[in-house]
Amino acid sequence: MKGPLSSLKVLDFSTLLPGPFASLLLADMGAEVLRIESPTRIDLVRVLPPHDEGVSASHAYLNRNKRGMALDLKQPAAVEMVKQLVADYDIVLEQFRPGVMERLGLGYAALKAINPRLIYVSITGYGQTGPYKDRAGHDINYLALTGVASYTGRRDTGPLPLGIQAADIAGGSLHGVMGLLAAVIQRQVTGEGQYVDVSMSDCAFSLHAMAGAGFLACGVEPEMENQALNGGSFYDYYRTRDGRWFSVGSLEPQFMQQLCAAIGRPELASRGLSPKPEEQQALKREIQLEFEKRDFADWREVFAALDACVEPLLGLAEAAEHPQMLAREMLVEVPRVGKTPQRQIACPIKFSSGLPAPRHIGAPVGAHTAEVLLELGYSAEQIAELRAGKVIT
Repeated sequence: MKGPLSSLKVLDFSTLLPGPFASLLLADMGAEVLRIESPTRIDLVRVLPPHDEGVSASHAYLNRNKRGMALDLKQPAAVEMVKQLVADYDIVLEQFRPGVMERLGLGYAALKAINPRLIYVSITGYGQTGPYKDRAGHDINYLALTGVASYTGRRDTGPLPLGIQAADIAGGSLHGVMGLLAAVIQRQVTGEGQYVDVSMSDCAFSLHAMAGAGFLACGVEPEMENQALNGGSFYDYYRTRDGRWFSVGSLEPQFMQQLCAAIGRPELASRGLSPKPEEQQALKREIQLEFEKRDFADWREVFAALDACVEPLLGLAEAAEHPQMLAREMLVEVPRVGKTPQRQIACPIKFSSGLPAPRHIGAPVGAHTAEVLLELGYSAEQIAELRAGKVIT
């Protein structure tokens, strides 16, 4: 079976999380992704614990379905190989700081001269322009600098480090894929490729979908626990008697009525989303008192029978076995050579025509170098010479 993106051929120069997660989505949907790595500067995800039979679980997941070459891009022979590949692989995804690919002779202008249909996507922390373009950063920095963290947390304890990398994935990875596919659609019309500049901080800033609109149009500054959806209302988490948690999102009146009836306090339903902060805090205390009267399992049984926008806070092990995740086939067994398949998170996008089955987990460094060079017409002797000269691995 071929996926919907089977016509795309992508050269992926990215490391860590943002670029590899983007190219994982592309590969899962059928694109042919060839990952170019350094033979000497290891991608830190390769050594990130935990390990499954000697392989980083994160690397095995993020790089499934991709072939890999190890090239020393500081050597002219390696640069020449990339230029040969660009004639066929007409999409480039890279994640270096601005100017690095140009210094290597692999910038957009140089590669576009070889293939005018080239789509070249750069994912960086701060984009290709502006005073911060050369500045280092990580997910937590982008969330802080763009204001997202300023109203994510509790007033008495401060901002919270998120469990997922929102700026990296929601910012860099997903916007990178959207920009890339938009450029593909335009190329189908015009025949021309283009350069796509994706800034993780820009994209994180754009995630202020509601609070940002309120601030820019009305001057209402969001703060911790002063918004309806960030702890400023009863829309929140509540601890059970045995120390576990439930999420309450019963915003609409019909859901609020079910919630309040279930906890034995139907009179609370009329208090709903009061605009007065002190009234919301009082309502939260009343709801919390009721949740503390019963254990997690008891409440789970109660709310499983209701459609009240109240759900248990599950650990990852519990979430992976939840009937909804299983029904949606969100777990997949991915083959690996000579070993039992590895369980991974499946591609979350469902197509009526289906997707190809996963082919393999993330490959060792340079696993497909010789294979790709043979496809380019290199002889076994030439490949041996390149390996001896440490141009390839």
